[in-house]
Amino acid sequence: MPRMTVNGRPVEFLLDPDTPLLWALRDAANLTGTKFGCGEGDCGACMVHVDGEALRSCLVTIAEAEGRFITTVEGLSRDRSHPVQQAMVAEQAIQCGFCTPGIVMAASALLEKNPDPSEEAIKAAIPNLCRCGVYPRLIRAVERAARVSRRQEQISAAPPPGISAEDAAREVPALSGSAEPVRGSSETPTD
Repeated sequence: MPRMTVNGRPVEFLLDPDTPLLWALRDAANLTGTKFGCGEGDCGACMVHVDGEALRSCLVTIAEAEGRFITTVEGLSRDRSHPVQQAMVAEQAIQCGFCTPGIVMAASALLEKNPDPSEEAIKAAIPNLCRCGVYPRLIRAVERAARVSRRQEQISAAPPPGISAEDAAREVPALSGSAEPVRGSSETPTD
């Protein structure tokens, strides 16, 4: 059964190895910040970091993720203090919010590699689709997050979540640090 590290914790998925990482994260690990959008790698709603690289989890099987380090939006920052998360709120680059986790993961991977990206680099690194059309604000948010990451600016716009990391771990077993295998259905939803 495929084993990997998810958000800093060892996980073994007792699922068919061909199960998309997206469904293992959402259904078996209850990490629902990773969204199902198109299932074909076009929209980017399911973006996660795999060994630091932003990848669409609908296109990666858990067998392919074996032994790798996976970070979801839940693992990026427990208190939503990551510069990209803060800048997305400060620049009002969130409308319905469905695409936001994927965008945050793509943007954070970009800033890890390039702390001062150009507008063209941002557009190239964040191919995510947003039905609400936040693209101009998204560019400003990533530029602002880059400045915050470089300590040229501070943001105090987004309050911390209303739940502690300890309470979240009790509510979401996959966050508890248990090395217990994660069980789930190997069937992918049809709707």
